[in-house]
Amino acid sequence: MHLLLDYRPALTRRTGVGEYAHELAAALSRTARPADRLTLFTSSWRDRPDPALATWPGVAVVDRRVPVRVLNWAWHRRQWPPIEWLAGPVDIALSMHPLLVPTRAAHQVVTIHDLDFLGHPERTTAEIRSDYPTLVRDHARHAALVVVNSEDTAHAVQAQLQVPSDRIVVCRPGLPSWIGQPVARPEPTPGYVLFVGTLEPRKNIGTLLDAWALLVARVRTLPKLRLAGAAGPEAGTWLARLQVPPLAGTVEYVGYIPDASRREVYAGARLLVLPSWHEGFGLPALEAMALGVPVVVSNRGALPEVVGDAGLLVPPDDARGLAAAIESVLRDPVKAAGMSARGLTQASGFTWDAAAVRLRNACDRLPPVLATA
Repeated sequence: MHLLLDYRPALTRRTGVGEYAHELAAALSRTARPADRLTLFTSSWRDRPDPALATWPGVAVVDRRVPVRVLNWAWHRRQWPPIEWLAGPVDIALSMHPLLVPTRAAHQVVTIHDLDFLGHPERTTAEIRSDYPTLVRDHARHAALVVVNSEDTAHAVQAQLQVPSDRIVVCRPGLPSWIGQPVARPEPTPGYVLFVGTLEPRKNIGTLLDAWALLVARVRTLPKLRLAGAAGPEAGTWLARLQVPPLAGTVEYVGYIPDASRREVYAGARLLVLPSWHEGFGLPALEAMALGVPVVVSNRGALPEVVGDAGLLVPPDDARGLAAAIESVLRDPVKAAGMSARGLTQASGFTWDAAAVRLRNACDRLPPVLATA
């Protein structure tokens, strides 16, 4: 089987989709059979792939100097050019987003991380807002397979896009390579409360700051809240709140954290809080649990599925409830230790190799490609 994976989301700062692309590619390489081939396709006018990718077993890298926006427009709106023109013949073309990679003969597979953009386009970026809602139904219907990251997303794809279950493959993310295996750790002192994720509307930063303001008013010895992640275009209002009372001096924005520094950032956290309106999966929750950090998350999307009984679940529109949940973990070391232990157990069930094997098994069931030229 010769599979091409659109690696472009992982070229620069890897947020959720980029992490998914990178780690799935690495797992496909690790678990490859002798006859398997994997091509990682990248294109950008400015950014080039890491040369180390070409050293992975069974992996070839095809890099084209084509601007991402230009290629996306041509692919999404014109279904041109076919990937064979850019990367040669393949059996399967795997997109890391909900829209197809055009092909002449290869099977087309899309990845849907969530469908929040259908109900709430205001929470998305301009390109997603303009293309995904109008095209996703048609592209999902024509895809040979639809890869999803959780059972929650699988149910949404069935219900909202009318894709039958036998064409949906659940490939749940695993622990990133920089973590390896779940590991316990001592509770940091004094530590901080941590949020990890892009500062964008879907992450519900406003409610988190409302909850923190309530805690500032009533908790005498409160650790700082640390916001870690790239700032989206809508983040200005939230960042401005950090400069004035009651949040000034109690909340820190530290920006995007690269892989090499993430373990250190989690090591200093007394808990992770992720109050998102919706998550198709919620990688920061899994990362935190794997490193022994208790988690407080919203009860929406796939977060209950990912966290299980290891964390506290709060409605995302309940600032008082969120504040109470955070305070309960900070005040009770025994509760925090129990959550940490349960999180380690929960996190151990998620592996990228299992995701790669599930994807490959599903692709094996597709009919052979008769012509790829």
